[in-house]
This record gives sequence, C-alpha cells and structure tokens, in this order.
Amino acid sequence: MSEIRTATFAELDTRTAYLLWKLRGDVFVVEQECPYPELDGRDMEPATLHMWIEEHEVPVAYLRILEDGDIARIGRVVCNAGYRGKGYPTALMNAAVERIGSRMSTLDAQSYLTHWYERFGYRASGAEFLEDGIPHIPMLRQPA
Repeated sequence: MSEIRTATFAELDTRTAYLLWKLRGDVFVVEQECPYPELDGRDMEPATLHMWIEEHEVPVAYLRILEDGDIARIGRVVCNAGYRGKGYPTALMNAAVERIGSRMSTLDAQSYLTHWYERFGYRASGAEFLEDGIPHIPMLRQPA
C-alpha cells in the first residue's frame, strides 16, 4: 500500500491541495449528487490535519482531522471509486485514530457506514439526522 501523507494547510503545495479538493468534490458533490459548500473554511485552520494516500502521484483517499476544543473531529473520509476495496480508507482511519491517541474524537457517519466506523472504536452518540439529503449518525470514540 502507498504511504500515508500528512500535512497542515500551510504545508500543502498548491497542486496537492487542488487534487485533494477535487477528490472530495468528485465524490461528495458529483457522485453523491449533493451540491453543498464543500469548502467550509475549516481546511485552512492551523490545527487541521490533512491525511491522504496517492497512487501515481494523485490522491485517491483522504480524510481530515479538525480540532473542536478538547475533541478531535474526523471528517471528509473519501475514496476515489476506482480505488475502493483496497483498504485505503481503513488505513487512513487507523492512522487518524493513532494520531488522535487517547483524546476523545467524534465524526458524523453516513448511516450505512456506522458498522464500519465501529471497527475503529466509534459508537453512535445521537439520533440520525439528514445532512444534505443523506442520513448521518453522530459517533463518538472515548479514550481507552
């Protein structure tokens, strides 16, 4: 498997940043047919950590870790359709959980993926809600 790359916004070169945002837009906006403001301003926060895997110098899987006070928030977990089934999102989630360590963390899972996130220690922490027309479940991971 390819190396997991990690950078803050300030550390991203323009080509990589463009390709990361394109990957997110291709999946979340185009494939899932959810026109929403994908660029929410949180990517540029100094504490935000971007994690991705490349194939042939192009990002094919990605997630970000945000800082919400004392809690870390994982979001924008995405994989290019042509690279699904290769374990890239699993590798990214394992790396993110390791990076977060013993801190509490949260995420909003698309409802059909809650069992997948449970493999990383996340548990449902609230009622299902709609975000951009897609059912989601808030999930929380308590420190070990």
